[in-house]
Amino acid sequence: VQLQASGGGLVQAGDSLRLSCTASGGSLSSYALGWFRQAPGKEREFVAAIGWSSGTPMYADSVQDRFTISRDNAKSTVYLQMNSLKPEDTAVYYCAATIYYSSTYYPRSHRGYDDWGQGTLVTVSS
Repeated sequence: VQLQASGGGLVQAGDSLRLSCTASGGSLSSYALGWFRQAPGKEREFVAAIGWSSGTPMYADSVQDRFTISRDNAKSTVYLQMNSLKPEDTAVYYCAATIYYSSTYYPRSHRGYDDWGQGTLVTVSS
């Protein structure tokens, strides 16, 4: 599956931003979509994931209650709504797809995902 991420930008602490990940190719119903982020000098870390057809969304503790992942099947797009942004949220955000998931499990390692978008930069100033 091919993924195209967009929506990054420069915002101030406390602001909101919505990222989009549009998918094409393959049978999307077989996939889960995840968002990861990578700050300079740090490893890529899990942010959130959601099944394309079903399953409860899952979040990293650091973004729980601030970020919301959702999907629009008609548009083949997954969104990451980011509220109450903090400077530590600054990173390149990537969307990724995996077939290795269940209704209660999503891989939290980037190694569990096979297809990746190009990344979109989010910068949060203090």
